[in-house]
Amino acid sequence: MVKPPHIVFLCLIYPLVGVVLAAWTSGGNALPLLFPLVPGFALIGPFAAIGLYEISRRREAGLDTSWRHAFDVRNSPALPAIAAVGNMLFAIFITWLLTAQLFYQYLFGPAPPESTSGFINEIFATGRGWTLIILGHAIGFVFAVVVLCTMVVAFHLLLDRDVGAYEASHTRCVRCWRTRSPWLSGD
Repeated sequence: MVKPPHIVFLCLIYPLVGVVLAAWTSGGNALPLLFPLVPGFALIGPFAAIGLYEISRRREAGLDTSWRHAFDVRNSPALPAIAAVGNMLFAIFITWLLTAQLFYQYLFGPAPPESTSGFINEIFATGRGWTLIILGHAIGFVFAVVVLCTMVVAFHLLLDRDVGAYEASHTRCVRCWRTRSPWLSGD
């Protein structure tokens, strides 16, 4: 609540991206990718929010936290590592989209939906549509867990300390494994 404009930005970015993705996929060929794109955006969300992490780091250090400091990330000595971790998230995002597309084609075939209403009816009124919903969410959950385990502290650590991309992305994962609990590992 200390920086309400930043919260407004965060609360507006996801709906705006959702509208852009919906408009982009409104054509028949990309319609099956609408749902995978929207939650898939959350997979690259940690990279997209790096400016907010910088503002948070500055606030904790007692420095000025105006919005223009979100761009100070470009002066970070860890910029190559930040880019490497961002590329890893982008690769996971692309892998998620390809997996979702392959799973959709496995169930429905390679032909694009004839219409939006026909597509929606096919998804919610057929057994293979419900299979897509249930197993698609399970597959997406696996991707989300991978990103959570590897990225929950990676960008914060990169902004705060001079560590490499590998160390930053594996810090939380190794601690979780050693304690067998993601909630007890403490960072």
